[in-house]
This record gives sequence, C-alpha cells and structure tokens, in this order.
Amino acid sequence: MTTAPTPGGPAVLVAGIGNVFQRDDGFGVETVQHLARRGPGVLPPETELMDVGVRGLHLAYRLLDGWRTLVLVDAVHRDGPPGTLYTIDAGRPAARDDGGPAGPLDGHAMDPAAVLRLLRRLHAAVGGTLPDHVYVVGCEPGDVGDGLGLSPPVAAAVDRAADLVAELARRAAHTATRS
Repeated sequence: MTTAPTPGGPAVLVAGIGNVFQRDDGFGVETVQHLARRGPGVLPPETELMDVGVRGLHLAYRLLDGWRTLVLVDAVHRDGPPGTLYTIDAGRPAARDDGGPAGPLDGHAMDPAAVLRLLRRLHAAVGGTLPDHVYVVGCEPGDVGDGLGLSPPVAAAVDRAADLVAELARRAAHTATRS
C-alpha cells in the first residue's frame, strides 16, 4: 500500500481524513480502507493510500516529502443531500500563507483547508516540496454525531467515491508521465 515518492516522479498521495467516532465524519477513512481492500491494480503503482484519520499534523509533515499530486478524501459540508459526492480541484497550493488569521492549531481536528494552511506554514519554515496539484473528493455527511459507522446514504457513496479517487490517481499518473 505504500510507495515512496519519486523525486520529480508522478507519485500520488491519497489521504483519508476524518473521525471514525463521529459517524459520517469517518467517510474519508472508510473510502481509503475500501480502496485498499480492492487490492493491487486499482491504483497506479506510484500511489500511496494513507489513513490519516484525525492526524492532520502528521499528514502535513508527510506532504513535505515531494508528492506530485494529493487527493484528500473527507466529509464536506456543502448543503447537499447526504451522500452527495463532490470533486473539488484545489489547484496548486500557494507556497506562501495568504496572511489570514492563523487560528489555534489543532492537529486532531483538521479539515482539508486547515491541512493546506498548515502545509504552507511548514513549507515556509522548513522547506520541502509542495504537491503540484490538490484534489478533494468529498461527501455530504448526514450524521456527524457520536457513534460508529456511516449513515446509509454516505455508506452507499463510498464505492462511487473510491472510483472517483482511482480515476483522479490514474489521470495524475498519466499526466505526470506525459510532461
């Protein structure tokens, strides 16, 4: 499941984010685990799956290793019906912080935007290589209260989300080999 990033290569990091103890917030973790269960050949060989859970700080440091493409998988609130999938093209992260308020650092409660803000700050402080491109595959949650297991509409979206992630990883690997 792990391949080290290749300097200048088409390495893709797929990171599942979320708290499995808050029902649908565990969507990203469940989707990455689902992809891992599908077995080899589903993703390009230079792809790593990372079950981040709530360890956003760990992910931010890992991103300094030179990944070309990052795909974050998470529950995303956008006011759609539960189980609605979103593919967000976040582009290339800015090398500099946007100057907005930093807010408190909580390494156990980080959404994709917080991870990218932290990544910019770490990059400014210690260097490293930012990903060339960032995508978010998100799912509208229905229930983020305390408890285990995804709600039925979110659970039904996991397989489709895994397909979206696999397609993004294949496209990223293909694009990198052509450039």
